[in-house]
Amino acid sequence: MSAPSPLDYAAWRRTRLGETTERLELRAVLELAGCVRGLTALDVGAGDGAYAIALAQRGARASAVDVSSSALAQATRNALQGGVMLAPVAADARQLPFRAGRFDLVLAVTTLCFVGSPGAAVREMARVLRPGGRLIVGELGALSVWGTWRRLRGRLGSPIWRRAHFWTPATLRRLVGDAGLEPGRLAGAVYYPPWGVAAAALAPFDALLGRGTAVGAAFLVLEATKPIRPVAA
Repeated sequence: MSAPSPLDYAAWRRTRLGETTERLELRAVLELAGCVRGLTALDVGAGDGAYAIALAQRGARASAVDVSSSALAQATRNALQGGVMLAPVAADARQLPFRAGRFDLVLAVTTLCFVGSPGAAVREMARVLRPGGRLIVGELGALSVWGTWRRLRGRLGSPIWRRAHFWTPATLRRLVGDAGLEPGRLAGAVYYPPWGVAAAALAPFDALLGRGTAVGAAFLVLEATKPIRPVAA
């Protein structure tokens, strides 16, 4: 199964539903990321670079990893248009070509849903984080109208959704915990059903819902920290 291409994402963002949804998801991720100025940051599964570019525009030294060279080419073009530079690297999320402890911040947004072994990917992300560094994971929520709709599409034969992974807060926390990271804050976004009219009407209330519960959120964002282990005497 292949993930949606950069062209798929570009077309999605041009729709009424896509523009509203992408804006809310980006806001949720950046709010958990906080101040990134001066940080070394890695976006894993960067696609056409939207999140890596947002980090770079906020002062991070951002690298973008994707398995697709065409995605990275588009990300590079988008970065130049956005007035920033990215370091593009073609690699699989399960085999990152970086030394251990290289990055202050690692981002993975709608990446683990399309990776054959999410656990292996998160272990690699944890490896390249410095002690005290943070991982921000943005993933598809299972307990939502969107999750039900996507799973139904998969059962009806959609090649994208047939084998996609969907997550609950508990399974996301377990995933990062198994990689040796400490789960932290969790936020939800996109509580409306997948229709443009509903998105336009309900988007103004999304942030309020996200502060109260993750149940019903189509998009989950989890922060995790790599522990600072004491030096042996």
